[in-house]
Amino acid sequence: MGELPFGAIAAEYDRHRPAPPEDLVDDLERLGGSVLDVGCGTGKAAVAMAERGLAVLGLEPDERMAAIAAGHGIEVEIGTFEAWDAGGRQFDLLTFSDSWHFVDPAVGTRRAAELLRPGGKVARIWNSYLLEPSAIEALDRVYRRLAPEITQSWRPSAAWAPVRPDDDPLVRGGFMPLRTRSYKSAGRSSADEFVAMAATTSNHLRLGDRLAPLMSEVHAAIEALGGAVRMHRTTFLALARLN
Repeated sequence: MGELPFGAIAAEYDRHRPAPPEDLVDDLERLGGSVLDVGCGTGKAAVAMAERGLAVLGLEPDERMAAIAAGHGIEVEIGTFEAWDAGGRQFDLLTFSDSWHFVDPAVGTRRAAELLRPGGKVARIWNSYLLEPSAIEALDRVYRRLAPEITQSWRPSAAWAPVRPDDDPLVRGGFMPLRTRSYKSAGRSSADEFVAMAATTSNHLRLGDRLAPLMSEVHAAIEALGGAVRMHRTTFLALARLN
């Protein structure tokens, strides 16, 4: 995992990013055992698992993000997944909550095999958001003008599709795919809530000085729609087992 731009907005990340769905945490709880939560951030998934009694160690490359996770009661070590020295420790479950896409897949597959006990599992978790057509149209006009390089995560795309076994580095590396599940929810986000969460995503953070004017116009577009948008969230869980 390389250097990510989240540390400077760690408090905002912790405040505005959603916790994992309860039924997803139910499934992780049933897996049991010791957990390494890779790229744990401020501890959203780690806290949810620890509250169910799982023994969770967080691994996070950014000290500022890790400090917040530690403040939530999570034991965290600093490092990237590719280079971290585990000191011979192994785990029953590796979780990647919106973090697998930051890992070098070739190195990550080898590291996962090294860090898991026989029969251990990898759980990759990621979120997809979909807005209703009127909101997509309004926001697309803003993004095409101010940040055309961003692929909006509220529009379905192949990048957010479930993992396909024939194109999965873990499967190619000898892991057995178990299943992919999805968990759906929906709710309304105010203009303030929408821009606050969007501004914590890596593709927005990389805009630098262009972020503030973009978020101002996104906010205005949502206000023109009535002050809020309905957001449909799908959370995916892809499980694979070490043979």
